[in-house]
Amino acid sequence: MMTPPPPGTPYHRLARTERHDWWRPVLGSVLILGGTFMVLCLLTGVAFSAGELADRPNGADGLPTWGPLGDLVLLLAGIAVALPLVLLAAGWVQARPVGTVSSVLGRLRWRWLGVCALVAVPTVLALLGGGLGLLTLTGNADEGGSVDGGWPGWAGFLGAVAVLLALVPLQAAAEEYVFRGWLLQAVGAFLRTPWPAIAVQAVLFAAAHGWGTRWGFVDLMIMAGLTGWLTIRTGGLEAAITLHVVNNVIAFVGSAALGQLAAEETAADAPWEMFVVSVVVHAAYTGVVLWLARRRRLPTVLPWYPTPAGPAPQRSTAPPPPAVDEAYAG
Repeated sequence: MMTPPPPGTPYHRLARTERHDWWRPVLGSVLILGGTFMVLCLLTGVAFSAGELADRPNGADGLPTWGPLGDLVLLLAGIAVALPLVLLAAGWVQARPVGTVSSVLGRLRWRWLGVCALVAVPTVLALLGGGLGLLTLTGNADEGGSVDGGWPGWAGFLGAVAVLLALVPLQAAAEEYVFRGWLLQAVGAFLRTPWPAIAVQAVLFAAAHGWGTRWGFVDLMIMAGLTGWLTIRTGGLEAAITLHVVNNVIAFVGSAALGQLAAEETAADAPWEMFVVSVVVHAAYTGVVLWLARRRRLPTVLPWYPTPAGPAPQRSTAPPPPAVDEAYAG
């Protein structure tokens, strides 16, 4: 039996139901982390066995490789499995409606998701364009460890785009459900103030992407902090999911067009130029989304639903009492 949180609960406290106990967020976190790791190991094992049978060439790690796109598919699929694991942990371990991980309305607000997408697309384009422009001005545009590539042809490009459009949204959404969703609410179940929850998920999100440059690490922390705060202030994951999905789709499609899907650089490897542009652009995205949320009067706490009305009172069929002449009254 699912136990919903009480009305008026903000997003980061939605895991604090009547059935909350200290061990539930801990067990749920172990389930998500352990399950994702097991699936990644399983996918790697299947790919290794199939590669041996198909006599695939070995990659830099000495394991059979399925090419840049094939290896990327395995990674994206392994991360995407965290999304259903989050929902399983919310429903099975915490015994609360799984939709409360999505928003205070208990579901994804698709219309609001579309509004955020209209803001996210120019935001990501400004990020990439501004970063490249500043790198060019500082003379560092050609630096980096990009792999040799080139236009793969229309067949290769369109095939890669089809695969990326199918998997990247699931991968990006899974990361948001883990960090801005599960972790934010797991810490929020113990603390009323949202700031420790925002800080914890921001640090862990940056750490999950590895250590590249100090600029890249801090940039990831700031972006995760802004989207965590945005999640609480808008009452759901939609703004964070949209920004992450649009960013990853544009980045991966661009890499596919340049034949650089095998490149190992991530946002953690960002130079200071990208850090400067990223902070400004993500702050602007946060401000615009908050302004739109206020204009739309978006709910940020669990609504107070009205009590279901009882049966309508039946009209009496008895005759009305006789009228009393005021002159004789009393």
